[in-house]
Amino acid sequence: MMEPRNMSKVSEFILLGIPFLYDLHRVFFVMGLFMYLVTILGNGFILIIVAIEPRLQTPMYIFLSNLAFLEICYTSTVVPKLLQTFIEAKTTICFHCCLAQGFFHFCFGTTELFILTAMSFDRYLAICKPLQYPIIMSKHMSLQMSLATWYAAFGIIFFHYFIVWRMPFCGSNIVDHFFCDIGPLLSLMCADTHLIESLRILTIFVVVIMTLLLMILSYIFIIATVLRIPSAVGRKKAFSTCTSHLLVVSILYGALVFMYVRPNVQSSYRLTRTVAILNTTLTPMLNPFIYTIRNAEVKKAVQNVIHKRKGTLN
Repeated sequence: MMEPRNMSKVSEFILLGIPFLYDLHRVFFVMGLFMYLVTILGNGFILIIVAIEPRLQTPMYIFLSNLAFLEICYTSTVVPKLLQTFIEAKTTICFHCCLAQGFFHFCFGTTELFILTAMSFDRYLAICKPLQYPIIMSKHMSLQMSLATWYAAFGIIFFHYFIVWRMPFCGSNIVDHFFCDIGPLLSLMCADTHLIESLRILTIFVVVIMTLLLMILSYIFIIATVLRIPSAVGRKKAFSTCTSHLLVVSILYGALVFMYVRPNVQSSYRLTRTVAILNTTLTPMLNPFIYTIRNAEVKKAVQNVIHKRKGTLN
């Protein structure tokens, strides 16, 4: 019988954080903490208002509440440790904690991309197939699609990280990043990483490129349908339901393409690291404002809750 192999001689990793911004670490700590708290409160607000207001329990807002929950989880896997790197010169993370952080970070991020794709399909049906929309996109169907995005993301990332988990780390334990990203970890493995690199490219293609293409295709049909509406007011009203989603998709995919898809990713280390920080702090904070500030239904729901609260107090 084969003896169990010692898969790693490394018991912990050292996160370098953002050394080129060392002089501004205290400022970034305050800013990062503020943005993290706003992210939790803003996305938590969406979860609460959708849960307590019946008129918002529709497919679009079921997807939006999933997105809000994912934003809370996504930032919580990275930001607390990022804040620690701003106040400690040497930030360590245990071996299993590091792999778990990377797994959940990419699992939540992948689920978010799948949810955004489901939201674009929902908008396609609502605008291009308005008569069939209530039949196809029922509340039950939207719940099933939401669950499917979670299962798919978990399966893809689990398979990827199952292989990473079995790889030996027996060299340096210094991770040149502010979290356990898969790229810096690959450089610390003392084994052939060709299979993981191939899986990484395949995952990027399936998760980022394919979902982006599906959303672009959805919006091609949406724009074509909107342009056929004879009334300018009708066109504006139809397209206004998509502007928030389009803005979120543009910001998120712009950052992802810059970090993972463009050629010569290592050529601008500082800029790539800065975009990664913004992607994990700024984008999740902005999403609740993008989806709610100009949303008449959310405003009415908030007013209803306030009136009900006042009526209960009186």
